[in-house]
Amino acid sequence: MSANPIRRVALRNLAAHKVRLLLTVLSVVLGTAFVTGSFVFTDTLQRTFDSIFADAAKGVDVRVSSEQQGASGVPDSDVAVVSAVPGVRTVVPAFGGPVIVLDSEGAAIQTGGAPSEGTAYLPPDQQLGDPNEFVAGQPPTVDGEIALNSSAAERAGLSVGDPTKILAASAGIVPVTVSGIYDVETDTGGYVGAMFTENQARTLFTDGTHVQYIDVAGDGVPADELRDRIAAAVPGQKVQTGAEVSEEIKTEIEEALSFLNYFLLAFGAIALLVGTFIIYNTFSMIVAQRLRELALLRAIGASRSQVGRSVNLEALVVGIVGSALGIAGGVALAYGLRSALNAFDVGLPSGPLQLAPRTVLVALLIGVVVTVVSAYAPARRASKVPPVAAMREESTATVESLRLRTVIGAVAAVAGAVTVVVGAQGTGGGAASTVGVGAFALIIAVLLAAPALSRPFVAGLGAVFARPFGAVGRLARTNAVRNPRRTAATAFALTLGLMLVSVIGVFGASAKESVNSLVDTGVKSDFMLTGPQMIGVPVGAAAAAARAEGVEETIAMHGVPARIGDEDTFGVALSGPLGDVLEVDVTEGREDVAGTDLLVSQTTAGEKGWKVGDAVTLTSRDGEDVGTTVSGIFADNQLLGSWVVSEEVYQQFTPPASRSDFVVFVNTAAGSDPETIRTALEDATKQFVVVQVLDREQFKGQQAAQIDTLLAVLYGLLALAVVIAVLGIVNTLALSVVERRREIGMLRAVGMQRVQVRRTIYIESMLIAVFGAVVGLVLGLAFGWGFVRTLADQGLDKIAVPWGQVIAMLVGSGVVGVLAALWPGVRAARTPPLEAISDI
Repeated sequence: MSANPIRRVALRNLAAHKVRLLLTVLSVVLGTAFVTGSFVFTDTLQRTFDSIFADAAKGVDVRVSSEQQGASGVPDSDVAVVSAVPGVRTVVPAFGGPVIVLDSEGAAIQTGGAPSEGTAYLPPDQQLGDPNEFVAGQPPTVDGEIALNSSAAERAGLSVGDPTKILAASAGIVPVTVSGIYDVETDTGGYVGAMFTENQARTLFTDGTHVQYIDVAGDGVPADELRDRIAAAVPGQKVQTGAEVSEEIKTEIEEALSFLNYFLLAFGAIALLVGTFIIYNTFSMIVAQRLRELALLRAIGASRSQVGRSVNLEALVVGIVGSALGIAGGVALAYGLRSALNAFDVGLPSGPLQLAPRTVLVALLIGVVVTVVSAYAPARRASKVPPVAAMREESTATVESLRLRTVIGAVAAVAGAVTVVVGAQGTGGGAASTVGVGAFALIIAVLLAAPALSRPFVAGLGAVFARPFGAVGRLARTNAVRNPRRTAATAFALTLGLMLVSVIGVFGASAKESVNSLVDTGVKSDFMLTGPQMIGVPVGAAAAAARAEGVEETIAMHGVPARIGDEDTFGVALSGPLGDVLEVDVTEGREDVAGTDLLVSQTTAGEKGWKVGDAVTLTSRDGEDVGTTVSGIFADNQLLGSWVVSEEVYQQFTPPASRSDFVVFVNTAAGSDPETIRTALEDATKQFVVVQVLDREQFKGQQAAQIDTLLAVLYGLLALAVVIAVLGIVNTLALSVVERRREIGMLRAVGMQRVQVRRTIYIESMLIAVFGAVVGLVLGLAFGWGFVRTLADQGLDKIAVPWGQVIAMLVGSGVVGVLAALWPGVRAARTPPLEAISDI
């Protein structure tokens, strides 16, 4: 036979089985859509951020900033020095910092993670870039006026002339009036930009002797040459050209987005992996159903290679069509993902979606290659079937031995389990990698040994759950057991999905349990004051709370960034006695911290080789050295981190404009009523708007809510893998109905009712789904245990299993199995008995 008839046979076979074609294409669509959506989403963010930060230094030839991130800034005196450098035309000092703007109802504008910042307004003749375009009102002209960007004003319900308030970390609440509203060329969902007069910005955001940075425009001098001149004039400062500033910011954004890209692509790979097994299973069943047809082709002259090519051609067509549709679906997925994240106020920038040629090429290659490779083994097996043997009815029921793959799977399982256990004994990236290797080995083990495992498991499960359904239940159990390869392949998709869900579930439950344990055993205070992450608790809130009736003591905790030797590090300081608010196990020295005392953790002391009495020099971000003495060593405590210094050192280290409190601990008088004190605290801190008064349980709930928010995105992405798994079950069941057409017709002919046929398919699907779920949950719990153990040094020292979620997933899997079988069950019930029996 020539190639053209084989090609026509393959294409006509696809057209003749539209439902089977649709289900197979759909598995490719979902996998490639996830990969495409990942690329489109991150490319869009990248392009938009590039556009934003291309304008970050627009019109700037040179920028002078502090070498040390987090420092007070550039000394005021350097402004005059830079102005005197030959070739400098314009010098623009910048003032800015985080602020919170209150809306028309007096509540803080929720930014969803986008920046909320205050800056100094500059007249057009002083601006180096394009001047701001005001759409209403005018720029601020006197202290107490602000201009807002359009999206922020709309979110806040503020118009020109409206009074409101802003909150700055070091200045507290400041009453202001909206003088104007301006447009930002590339706005972000949630971004808040408040512009003040230069004088007020200096008061709010600087210590009075520094500026944030200095922008310079040259007078016809090349930027590189001007940079070198300025660098010589202000040694010790970071001097860059405008192009270098833009490139540095873009690099930082690329690094941040690369993690997101890897993260999304990892889930895309998972989706493709699940889709691969669905495709492989589909083509295996298609070949099994077509053995007679392929045998006839062999009998009339088709060679083995032609039969193999016909199956591969079908896979190629499915891959191309599925990938093309997947690309379109990926664009829609990226749009939906961005819309969903913006609905949760994540603060992503707006901009047109980017579909790069690279994305199209990668998606096509992945979709086509995965599909063709998945079809290779079935095609090869089909080409080897002798024509006469394939025409016999019993040939279609031949089952290859599972012994070799089961033995290999058992060896991989032992090796994987040992590797996971070994990795779980350590901490850090190396231990996590070891656990990951073990996890991969166990997944391979399940893939290989699942057919042999499915027989006893499904048989036992069926003996319990199928028994109440009598003969129908026994038939469903037999159907699920007699073809273990199909059962295992169908269940494996769901196994992967629920394995990942349960890993994330263990991580979340363990994180919450660790936080709860930390608060229960480490915090003595009755109440805590907290604030938004970028501001913290505003200065003054602790003093106001201390004046509330029934409050005995308030102690604020601050962050203290410093450099020890060549290492940037971070510690804390408390405004009162440490032992009054936290349980601390001091193993050496004393607990009290005053003056230049330094209290360090056991881990830090061990790494540095410090002992009580050793002198340690801390260097502030502004380069000031402070000599301290190790006064005590405490058992590692996640609330305290690496080291603790006194309030005096904190004041010396931290510029006034940067001071705020992480949290304020509140101790109440003995015998006082908690609710009465809560009310008093809320009244006392009401003026600070963003301050929350939390008791211990509420504080734990706040931390749990943050963990849930983080995991929500993961669960959302994992949902797609589960959806693919469910579609895989539908796919396999629908094809098995076709495969068992004569058998179902015979059962109908001997009296089985349609409802009994449907019930048989439902029970069979339920048994397969529960089998896949149990295996996935066992793997997920084991992997979750291993990975959490490696994070013990990061504070996850408690391992918890979300049993409620586990039970819900098991029950849900049974329900999913029944729902997945609805359409195949109806299809099976409608099989005409006589037509099916006579089918060849």
